[in-house]
Amino acid sequence: MKPAAFDYVAPRTVPEAVDALENGGRKAQVLAGGQSLLLEMHLERVRPDLVVDINRIPELDTLRVVDGSLRVGALVRHRVFESAEAVPGPLGSLFSLAVVNIAHPPIRSRGTMVGSFGWGHPASEWCAIAMALDADIDLRGPQGVRTVAARDYFHGPLRTDRRPGELITSVRYPLLAEQTGVGFVEHRRTHFCFAQVAVAAVLTVDDGVIREARIGLVNCADRPLRAHAAERALTGVEIGAPADGYRLPEDHPFARAGRVAAERDAAPLAEPYADLEYRRHAIAVVTARALCQAADDHRSRAGGTKGDS
Repeated sequence: MKPAAFDYVAPRTVPEAVDALENGGRKAQVLAGGQSLLLEMHLERVRPDLVVDINRIPELDTLRVVDGSLRVGALVRHRVFESAEAVPGPLGSLFSLAVVNIAHPPIRSRGTMVGSFGWGHPASEWCAIAMALDADIDLRGPQGVRTVAARDYFHGPLRTDRRPGELITSVRYPLLAEQTGVGFVEHRRTHFCFAQVAVAAVLTVDDGVIREARIGLVNCADRPLRAHAAERALTGVEIGAPADGYRLPEDHPFARAGRVAAERDAAPLAEPYADLEYRRHAIAVVTARALCQAADDHRSRAGGTKGDS
C-alpha cells in the first residue's frame, strides 16, 4: 500500500521547522526516524498534507549533560543507547536494558527516542521510563518555548500535550546516583510484537533499606504509567538477600509490590491473546522481576558486600 500524496519540506533550523509546522496546520507531521510515521502513512491511517523532515537540523542531534540532567535531542537515534557507556552512570545501564526491546537493529539505527514522545504510544519503553524518572519534555512552537513534565504530557492512546505547530526539541532525564539499582524486563507474545507488558524499576537503597522506588509501566493502561502505589509499598522495606533466580515466595516484598502494581496502579485492557486475568498476572510477575534485577544491580554497584544489599 502506498501513502496518499503529501507536500514535503526539509528545514535547516528549528525556527524554520516551527514555521513549516504552523503553516501546515493540524495535518502536518514531523519526520525524524520515521519508525512510526512511515508505517502509519503506508497503511493510510495517517494522511498528512505536509511532512516536515527535521533531519537536516544539526542542533537537534545532540546528547549532553546539563545541570545534572541528560538532554536527548530530537535526532538522537535509538542505537546510541545500546552502549551503557553512552550515558553516565546507572541511567546509561537502564537505557541499554530497554533499547534492545525496541524493534530491530536497522530500525534502531534510524528511529529516535524523542519520536516516541511525538506519538505517545502506551507500549513505548522510553515514555514509561520518562514517567518513572519524572523527565521533562521540551517543546518549541509559534508561541515560544515551553517544558511539560512527563506526568502531565500523556493524555491517552496516541494523545499528548503537544500542540499543533509545536516541535519536540529534546527530552531531559535526571541523572541517577552511582549506587542506584536499575532494571528493565519486557514480556511479549512474539519477538515481532509490541510489549504485552514491560516494567522499568529504579531502586535507591541505604543500609539495606529501600529509600525510594520508581516504577514505570509499559502497556498497562491507555498511556504510560508510574506505579505510585507499588512504590509506596516498597518504601522503607529491607531489600533482603538475592532471589533464587526470579522465583519469589508470595510474601516477598517484590512479589507483593508486583501484585499492588497489577491491582491498583495498572488499568489494562483485554487483548485477543491475553485476557484481563492473564494481563494482570503478567504485570505482577514482570514488575517483581524488574525489581529483582534492580536489586541485583544495586548489589553489584555497591560492591556485593554482605549486608550492603
